[in-house]
Amino acid sequence: MGMKDQFQEKSEQFQQQAKQRAQQGKEQLQNRGRRRDEGMDDQRRRRESEERLDQDHEV
Repeated sequence: MGMKDQFQEKSEQFQQQAKQRAQQGKEQLQNRGRRRDEGMDDQRRRRESEERLDQDHEV
């Protein structure tokens, strides 16, 4: 195998690795966004249940 072939093969390997890392990064961002949404839903539910409790005690 010539130097040019080795260089091209290494280059292709680096490109594959970069694509994989980019995909992993994108997935992590999506998961973070989902977790944040779930956390907001939990907070909203907790607040609503607390408000219901307060309303029950006011009656």
